[in-house]
Amino acid sequence: MELLSRLSRYAKEKTDAVAFQNAYTDETITYGQLWDYSDRIASHIDETIDADKRPVVVYGHKSPLMLAVFLACVKTGHPYCPVDISMPTERLRDIVEASDTSLLISLEETEVGCEHKYSYDDVRGFVAEDLREAIGVDRYVSGDDVYYIIFTSGSTGKPKGVMITADCLDNYLTWMEQIVTRGGETGDYTYLNQAPFSFDLSVMDTYTSLYMGGTIWSMEKRLQEDMGLMHERLSGSGLGIWVSTPSFMNVCLLNKDFNSEMLPHMRIFLFCGEVLTNKTARQLKERFPEAQVINTYGPTESTVAVTEVVITDEMAGSEKPLSIGYDKPGTHIYIMDDKYTYPGLPEGEKGEIVIAGNTVAAGYLHQPELTADKFFKLTTPEGEMWAYKTGDEGYKTDGLLYYCGRMDFQIKLNGYRIELGDIESNILEMDDVTYCVVLPIEKRGEIKGLAAFVTLDHEITDEFEYSQSVRKYISEKLPHYMVPKKCIVLKEMPMTNNGKADRRALKELL
Repeated sequence: MELLSRLSRYAKEKTDAVAFQNAYTDETITYGQLWDYSDRIASHIDETIDADKRPVVVYGHKSPLMLAVFLACVKTGHPYCPVDISMPTERLRDIVEASDTSLLISLEETEVGCEHKYSYDDVRGFVAEDLREAIGVDRYVSGDDVYYIIFTSGSTGKPKGVMITADCLDNYLTWMEQIVTRGGETGDYTYLNQAPFSFDLSVMDTYTSLYMGGTIWSMEKRLQEDMGLMHERLSGSGLGIWVSTPSFMNVCLLNKDFNSEMLPHMRIFLFCGEVLTNKTARQLKERFPEAQVINTYGPTESTVAVTEVVITDEMAGSEKPLSIGYDKPGTHIYIMDDKYTYPGLPEGEKGEIVIAGNTVAAGYLHQPELTADKFFKLTTPEGEMWAYKTGDEGYKTDGLLYYCGRMDFQIKLNGYRIELGDIESNILEMDDVTYCVVLPIEKRGEIKGLAAFVTLDHEITDEFEYSQSVRKYISEKLPHYMVPKKCIVLKEMPMTNNGKADRRALKELL
C-alpha cells in the first residue's frame, strides 16, 4: 500500500527526521527508528501468533512505541485495535474478547490477560535486539486486508469493532494530501495530535503526517489537563496543522494569548467529530487571519471524514449554521428516506445521511447481522457502491452538506418534533457560552421539558437570573416549545474519552 511504501522511503531519505514527539515527556521517534523498530517487533509477533490475520490489541497512550507497534502489526498481516488508557479495565477486557485476539501488547500496566501478552519492557527489549530477519513485503497488509479496527460504543452495551481496510486508508490519505498541499505547500508540517489513538480523529493527524513526512506533536492526557503548561508548550511547538474536536478548541480559545503570535506557523485548522459553531469559527479567523479553518464530517465507519469545506468570513458571520462540506473524491453522499434507493431525496429536503464510496468500512468485526443492518450495496447508474447508513440527519444545497443532528437526538415534546442540536447551536451563539448540551427532562418515561447545560467564559453570582437570560435569548430565536425550562451552569462539561460531551453523566444530573 502507498502509506507503507512512503514510510519505507522516508526511513532512508528522512532517517533522522522526527516522526513523532510526545509534547509532555519530549520522547521522540525518527522515521529511521520507526521503520527499524517496527521490523524488530514484527519478527517477534510473527513468532508468537499464527499468520491468520487475527487482530492484535494494542493498549497504551502516547508513547512513540505505539506507532512502531501499529506498524509492526500490519507488517505481519495483522490489523491492530488501539485501546487508550482512558478506557476502563472492563472495556479493555470486552475488546480483547470481542476481537478474538490471541495477543495483547500492553505498553501500560493492566491486569487484563490474554493467551499471549507483551509488556512495555518486552517491547523495549525487542527494539534493542539485533534484527533477525525483516518480514517480507508480501506479508504486509494491503488492498482489502483490514488495517485497523476501532471499537466504538454499541447499543447492546458491548463495543463494536469498525474494520478499516488498507485501501480505505490509502484512499483517505490521497484526499488529505490534496487538502494540506492545496496552496502549493509541501505539507511537510508539524501536526497536532490531540485525540487518543483509540478515537478515529487521531487518524487524521497521525497518518496524514506520516503520509506527508511531517512531524506529529502529540499531547498526552497530563498535558491537556495542565492548561498553563499546555499553552507554554504550544508556543514553542512549531505547529502548522491543527486537528482537534471543536470542544478542545473552545477550551484553548479561553486563553486570550492563543493567537498567531503564539503559533506563527499555523496554516490549517481541521475539525471533525462535533459541530463547529459559527462563533468558534469567527474567533479563530480573527486570531489567525492567515490560516484556513476547515470543517469536516464523517463517522468512524467512513474512515474519519468524507466532506470538507473552507469556512469563509461570510459563512462564519452568517446566522445559518456552518455547512459540513462537499463530498470528497471517490465518495457520494445521499440524503435518503427509509427506502434507501438511488437517488434519494430532492435537494433541500431533510433525511438520513448515507455515505457511499471508497472509504466506507468493511463492516463490524464478527457481527454480520449488525453489518447487514448498517451497510449495504447501493445500486447507482455507475454501478454498485458500498454504502453506510449514518443515523445522522441532514440535507444538501448547491453541493454542500448540512448536518441537522443525530436522528436519535430528535424528540417529541407536546406533539412537536424537536432537534436538540438546533437549540444547542443557538445557545452557543451567546457571547459568553463556551459549550452547551440540551437534554430532555423525563418523568416516568414521558418528556416534560428541556434542560440546557452550559459552561461559560466567566463566573456568575446568580444562576437563576442567568437561566432567565438564556430563556429570553432563545425565545427570540426559536418557537416557545423549544425554550429550555432550566439552564444549569457548570464549571466544566463532563467529557467522554473521545473528547465529546458525556450526555449520560449529564442525564444523571437531571
